[in-house]
Amino acid sequence: MNIQQLRYIQEVARRGLNVSDAADALFTSQPGVSKQIRLLESELGIEIFVRHGKRLVDITEPGRAVLAIAERVLHDLGNLQQVGEEFANEASGSLSIATTHTQARYVLPRVVRDFMQRYPQVRLSLHQGNPRQVCEMVLDGTADIAIATEAIADYDDLVMLPCYQWNRCVVATPRHPILRESPLTLEAIARYPIITYDDAFTGRSHINKAFLGRGLKPNVVLTAIDSDVIKKYVELDLGVGILARMAYDPEEDRKLGMADASHLFESSTTRIGLRRRAWLRAYVYAFIEGFAPHLTRRMVETAVAGGGTDPGL
Repeated sequence: MNIQQLRYIQEVARRGLNVSDAADALFTSQPGVSKQIRLLESELGIEIFVRHGKRLVDITEPGRAVLAIAERVLHDLGNLQQVGEEFANEASGSLSIATTHTQARYVLPRVVRDFMQRYPQVRLSLHQGNPRQVCEMVLDGTADIAIATEAIADYDDLVMLPCYQWNRCVVATPRHPILRESPLTLEAIARYPIITYDDAFTGRSHINKAFLGRGLKPNVVLTAIDSDVIKKYVELDLGVGILARMAYDPEEDRKLGMADASHLFESSTTRIGLRRRAWLRAYVYAFIEGFAPHLTRRMVETAVAGGGTDPGL
């Protein structure tokens, strides 16, 4: 048994049991992957995968147990490598952040600027996706940190740390009657076509919940995955937009008017997601604290190690 064999079975499972795709991802050959899997199965005395002819079609029950152990072993191996890098060179390396468009566009720029000035030798990369994709990127090792509002709580292997709360606003063309509603109500909003986030994004569940609670069925005519697209179609007067308050800038969005809607919707909490028992470089803690100052290194270390309670906001 060797580490490479564990990497092979892990990648095959990740690639939906497609050995060719796994081999391409691992920069090796399909026959080589298949041979090493067979050797591992022979050594363990079990079949990890169910086969139909030459194709893998499922994972056996003992195979799931083997994959869970392989995941932990490879994760701990990655931690060992991080420890070595930490003490060899504390101020250089890489940091990969998976987040949504709204966070990347409106919240992270200042944090990233300050971090890059403090750690100029750290290679920083941003990966964008919907909240579930963001979480999966951390779990599969593509990213070190997840920053999202929805979905992080659904993953047991992620530590969830609250960063800040936010709410929503309504945007419309400057002469739109919705901007003259005082007070602004859900009933008034529901009279117009609505443009807002896709169901997977940025607290959309709180929007749905608010209208449902008042027995209203909003006329959502268009959904998008980011705030800039929502604002562009609102500018064309195709409807009123409901978006994160942080995404409206009076200087940049001069073609739109805005009405605060925080009294209409439940607040959302943006969280950082980290893999449990992960070894984090010192500059990762610095980035987290730059994004959420209340999340000190000691607090994050305790949470990642499996202790402590939700730090709250």
